[in-house]
Amino acid sequence: MNQPETLNSTLDTIIIGGGAAGLMCAIEAGKRGRNVLLIEHNEQIGKKILISGGGRCNFTNLNVSSENFISANPHFCKSALSRYTPNDFIRLIEKHTIAFHEKKLGQLFCAGSAKQIVEMLLKECNAVSVNILLNCEVQRISKSISFSVETNLGTYESETVVIASGGLSIPKIGASNFGFDIAKQFDLNIIEPLPALVPLLLSKEQMKTYNHLSGISLEAIVTCNELSFEENILFTHRGLSGPAILQISSYRKEGDSLSFNLFPKENVENILWIGQQSKTSLGTLLAQYLPKRFVEIWCEQFPLAKPMNQWNQNELKTLATFLSSWNITPIETEGFEKAEVTRGGIDTNELSSKTMEAKKARGLFFIGEVVDVTGWLGGYNFQWAWSSGFAAGNYV
Repeated sequence: MNQPETLNSTLDTIIIGGGAAGLMCAIEAGKRGRNVLLIEHNEQIGKKILISGGGRCNFTNLNVSSENFISANPHFCKSALSRYTPNDFIRLIEKHTIAFHEKKLGQLFCAGSAKQIVEMLLKECNAVSVNILLNCEVQRISKSISFSVETNLGTYESETVVIASGGLSIPKIGASNFGFDIAKQFDLNIIEPLPALVPLLLSKEQMKTYNHLSGISLEAIVTCNELSFEENILFTHRGLSGPAILQISSYRKEGDSLSFNLFPKENVENILWIGQQSKTSLGTLLAQYLPKRFVEIWCEQFPLAKPMNQWNQNELKTLATFLSSWNITPIETEGFEKAEVTRGGIDTNELSSKTMEAKKARGLFFIGEVVDVTGWLGGYNFQWAWSSGFAAGNYV
């Protein structure tokens, strides 16, 4: 990595943020022969990459489409995603002989460590002479004919600037308002940033019922605002988590209830009607399909202590409805501290979908999580980082 004193003073582009999007942008710009400076305020590159996927990095998803992303303009992401696809990133992975596998639902993970992804990206940067500065804090950006970026390590001039500083999620690894502050400086609209892919909290009163379920996981279909996800839910000591909860959290608004179908793969009415032929208890019957501890707590909400053969048809129908549309209303999310990504961000109406350049500020680009494009859990947000970084890298 070049040190400040060795940098050429005539830079073509400065990229602020050494995460997935910034690194991809730097690589593509470098391939075009551009003189690139990548600035990272942390002491190492790619911190979020390193902690993702349990340290194995869920780097993309085989099933990527625009429908897997949330944005005020759902069409905005289509251009970038079509020009740099999951297969393009897979080819890069294979070029560096990094072993990977599909875990489930098209999710691709490194077989080894997420460090391999960071090392691969750094090798690609080095191959095209990208300059990288670590522990470099940007203090001010201004523009006259060119951009001037003032930092704790010096002031650098460039034709273009790319903001790849991420959103507000996981502040312990350095997330900040930086990208949004720059957008405001250049009079760009911002869609309110909110935590996404985030665990949900239950009230103290609710936790009196559910606190004994901490650590219990089960598969369910979770529905909110007419959207459903079928994956595991996990009870925690504070509320609800697990893949299905994280997915639905991106669509849930304050005060919304969640509906749970606890029998996603079976016909619950048939199960109850067959069970009606025996003298078994409701709890014993449900424990064949659901965790025993969960059944014990759940049955307390439906207190009919009689054998199944004494239930009438109306009671069974009511019970079947309750099992397939059990409702809980969380009080709030666990916030940006536990959110995997940020929903909202730079209004896509302010940007070119082809280049990621700000329409009001020529030469200023925004990519990755700082933009109002938020993917589902499962590698989609990394793919947006690669695709948006690629798009901007071909124009800066």
